[in-house]
Amino acid sequence: MKKVLKVTGMTCHHCKMAVEKEVGNVDGVISVVAFPKENRVEVEFDETKADLEKIKEAIDEAGYEVVE
Repeated sequence: MKKVLKVTGMTCHHCKMAVEKEVGNVDGVISVVAFPKENRVEVEFDETKADLEKIKEAIDEAGYEVVE
């Protein structure tokens, strides 16, 4: 499944890397790309292993907020 999430607080390359690392560590995530200037994160994941709540929690752990 592919999802685009609106995420606030990302401003730079460091933000991008932090979100991508944290979300990438979620079991079942296939790919993740953060776009700080556009306040969005594109994520592809296997629904049998990961769910959207785990992905949102990972973004929160990285210090950013999903606002959808």
